[in-house]
Amino acid sequence: MPNINWFSRKDLTTAPIPNTWDALALFIVLGGILALGWTAQQMLGPFSLYHHTAVITLSPSALPEYALRSTLRMFIALCFSLLFTFTIGAWAAKSRRAERLIIPMVDLLQSIPVLGFLSLTVTGFIALFPGKLLGPECAAIFAIFTSQAWNMMLGFYQSLKTLPLNLSEAVRTMHLNAWQRFWRFEVPFAMPGLIWNTMLSLSAGWFFVVASEAISISNHSIRLPGIGSYIALAVEKADQHAIALAIATMFTVIFLYDQLIMRPLTYWAHQFSAQDQPSKRPWVVLIFSRTRLLKRLSNLMALFKDLKRKIHSTQRTKTTPIKRTNTSFKRIIQTMLGLMILGYSIWGLAQVDLSLFNTVNQDDVVQTIWLGLATTLRISICIVIATLLWVPIGVWIGLRPRYAAFLQPIIQFLAAFPANLLFPVVVMLIVKHHLNVNIWTSPLIILGTQWYILFNVIAGTQTLQKSMHYVANLFQLPNITWWRRLILPGIFPHLMTGIISAAGGAWNASIIAEYVEWGPHQLVATGLGGYIAVQYRDGDFAHLALGIIIMCLFVLIINRTIWAPLYHWAQKRCQ
Repeated sequence: MPNINWFSRKDLTTAPIPNTWDALALFIVLGGILALGWTAQQMLGPFSLYHHTAVITLSPSALPEYALRSTLRMFIALCFSLLFTFTIGAWAAKSRRAERLIIPMVDLLQSIPVLGFLSLTVTGFIALFPGKLLGPECAAIFAIFTSQAWNMMLGFYQSLKTLPLNLSEAVRTMHLNAWQRFWRFEVPFAMPGLIWNTMLSLSAGWFFVVASEAISISNHSIRLPGIGSYIALAVEKADQHAIALAIATMFTVIFLYDQLIMRPLTYWAHQFSAQDQPSKRPWVVLIFSRTRLLKRLSNLMALFKDLKRKIHSTQRTKTTPIKRTNTSFKRIIQTMLGLMILGYSIWGLAQVDLSLFNTVNQDDVVQTIWLGLATTLRISICIVIATLLWVPIGVWIGLRPRYAAFLQPIIQFLAAFPANLLFPVVVMLIVKHHLNVNIWTSPLIILGTQWYILFNVIAGTQTLQKSMHYVANLFQLPNITWWRRLILPGIFPHLMTGIISAAGGAWNASIIAEYVEWGPHQLVATGLGGYIAVQYRDGDFAHLALGIIIMCLFVLIINRTIWAPLYHWAQKRCQ
């Protein structure tokens, strides 16, 4: 894989003279560090469940602080999601035994709604950090993590399972060890798709930021300072001015992290793509490439790495075998971790008061099953519509690097914008025109899940080899044959990853889309998502648990009977 260095090496004997770009780059770096440090300090304040003193205000002056705190939660959850992706995703792709356990477990976990994770974990986090605001903060971060990690892990797993055979054989001839193969070959190959899925996971996190920051437990409401709590209070008071300010703040936040983080990462990831390198560099990259002090620091670090590599190469003789990890030790560690997780799960279940479930009867079970069938039908229609709409658009964008470079930031920006900010508008239209709630709340599910399909289709199209396009152009294949023989088989594994992620996200989005409110108006569509939202609002843990269990069963049955066979077929026949 090519190694693009934004900082070129020059003569290190001359003393660097700082310039304007050094000052600007230093301002960006130090400003970000100070903002994150101050925001992290606010998470360590005191907290009491029965004397919760955090007051959310709709004052515009509070929005910068709320934006910083929500953004920090988002990126902490993203860091844990990346760690989960690189460890669990790689483990599932490389070990058949682990794959048989991990993939069904991920199917189960992604079927649990965010409200379910909040209900089950917030008490444990509060007990883990007694008297500290860090407990509810960790619960919110964990809830955001559950909305990000599964999509990123499945996308990375799918990329490792579809490695080109010719590249794998070339790597074997280089005699790389497992660590070198992972970071120099497998991660770079999966990087373009991982960047797209990271953008999408950030979008999913913003979609559920309201639920994660406005927590209900034991008939007590915990609202953490953040954009989500601000939006929840604005919706409760039907304050249109506050909603407009929240939308403007969200646009600003998304624009800033898009310009400062995501665009440079996307530019950097293009070196691992089959497409041409974009000619226009982001302005952040241009700033750091024109600095003198930071450029000199980069050169010194590069020389230090070269020196360290030479020292290690001289110390190791040719006859020295490559050290291998002790498999028995790894199995012992894995077994201990598994037993710890199992023991903690059993202990958590033992703390549940089973007498609460005496209020659940057979009629409740039958009702939730029928509601689950209604939500299944609604989600299926939404997934079909989103697939028919976005697959041609995604292929068109993926095949045109110049247009992709222009449209990608726009798509990324739209995907990161939380669609639930548009819900009050939908509620007002439904109430004003007396529309059918069961029909007109369905587009809200598409708004929350369509990006899974689009991003994965674009990533899959960009991984297609240019030689295949040359052959198709040479034989002048008709459009139908071109789609059936080249495009659909080439993108089908990525498309299935997107559909599976979209289906899992749709079940989560149904909880928000089937229960929408605006001031005194509360609209509940017929479905399992609306049922769970109502039980969560009322604090009925028994019926909430029943709804979550039925939803998990529906998702698992659909995944095992429909999506899993299609995914395995795609891996075997469409590589």
